[in-house]
Amino acid sequence: MAKNVGILAIHIYFPPTCILQEVLEAHDGASKGKYTIGLGQDCMAFCTEVEDVISMSLTVVTSLLDKYGIDPKQIGRLEVGSETVIDKSKSIKTFLMQIFEEYGNTDIEGVDSTNACYGGTAALFNCVNWVESNSWDGRYGLVVCTDSAVYAEGPARPTGGAAAIAMLIGPDAPIAFESKLRGSHMSHVYDFYKPNLASEYPVVDGKLSQTCYLMAVDSCYKQFSHKYEKLKGKQFSLSDAEYFVFHSPYNKLVQKSFARLLFNDFLRNPSSVDEVAKEKLAPFATLSGDESYQSRDLEKASQQAAKPLYDEKVQPTTLLPKQVGNMYTASLYAALVSLIHNKHSTLAGKRVILFSYGSGSTATMFSLQLRDSQHPFSLSNMAQVMDVAGKLKSRHEFPPEKFVETMKLMEHRYGAKEFVTSKDSSLLSPGTYYLTEVDSMYRRFYAKKTSESSLTPTDKGLIANGH
Repeated sequence: MAKNVGILAIHIYFPPTCILQEVLEAHDGASKGKYTIGLGQDCMAFCTEVEDVISMSLTVVTSLLDKYGIDPKQIGRLEVGSETVIDKSKSIKTFLMQIFEEYGNTDIEGVDSTNACYGGTAALFNCVNWVESNSWDGRYGLVVCTDSAVYAEGPARPTGGAAAIAMLIGPDAPIAFESKLRGSHMSHVYDFYKPNLASEYPVVDGKLSQTCYLMAVDSCYKQFSHKYEKLKGKQFSLSDAEYFVFHSPYNKLVQKSFARLLFNDFLRNPSSVDEVAKEKLAPFATLSGDESYQSRDLEKASQQAAKPLYDEKVQPTTLLPKQVGNMYTASLYAALVSLIHNKHSTLAGKRVILFSYGSGSTATMFSLQLRDSQHPFSLSNMAQVMDVAGKLKSRHEFPPEKFVETMKLMEHRYGAKEFVTSKDSSLLSPGTYYLTEVDSMYRRFYAKKTSESSLTPTDKGLIANGH
């Protein structure tokens, strides 16, 4: 049996095009602070006409293999998590096979997982389970989370974002899974869904979605704590993990969710929280579950009580979700990337709890143990390779008019055929893939930017059709 199976290497890509939330707020005529304080967001990345979930995936996978020196023949399983529908039948994974076919490796298991923002976690569990199982052939697993989150004009639009994340899975990992410590919550709800295949935009019941998320947090925490107690023989509380990482549709929901965990600790064992928290939370001890989700007073009191712990255990994970926006399947893992970026030198020996949520609804809370590891699979090398600060610094802020124009063009192009993009890769870094054309048979063609001035496609047809 492989030991300490988990994430050996991780890489992130997000578009270089973004819009500041305060600029969008003013343009939309929203009240000041609605997007920045109300949602807790700073900036939002978005794809222009030359980028999509496939180009982002091609970019992040080739970059990970290159920067960590991984032989493409050493990949034995490749799973993609995404809810951005490019094709109802052909998986995004098949597009990525072009990278491996070039090296003669077509023996790669796995396809796409889809369930709102949870698909990436499903893909990750599949790869980890594969390495831990009798089916494992000794090669690496590779997980890709890729999404472009876009909304129709209106109050939900500022909760968009776009990114792709790739994770290399294997034994003796610096980010190892505690596989027995996992609590899930699955139910049937219409909180956010995409039934209209002619549109990229979802149907959203915002209030219900937030309640479903918080209910899932409570349920998963209860299951997780129960399993921890069975395994370790003692009650779990927030003090048993150094960091908590949440799927982040917007930062305000992350603040509310962590506050729910503190409230859960208080209800289960009041002595596990400090005196200040006890005093603040005591008036709400008798609320029923439903009442607690609707109580604004509890929401406010629990966030105040949780703030010192939030600043210590959650805040270091929030950089990218606040700067890039909601990345759907990539969102949770971008929060993990933020933690590695901020704290890589002090993470060894620490436990990190992750909460993944996908509308509809599916959720899991699970545990990672961070360890010292050898180069190139060390936490410090991950931070260096990902260069989060550099990526954020080199972005281009769009004015709101140009952003709206881009969204209109993308809306018009969704599901369309027979169009050629501008092929303008001037804002992209070398090594980035971009969409050049969709032909009369809906086949998508991509090129790779090879240098600052180059607009040449990769070897003729390689990133076109896979032939």
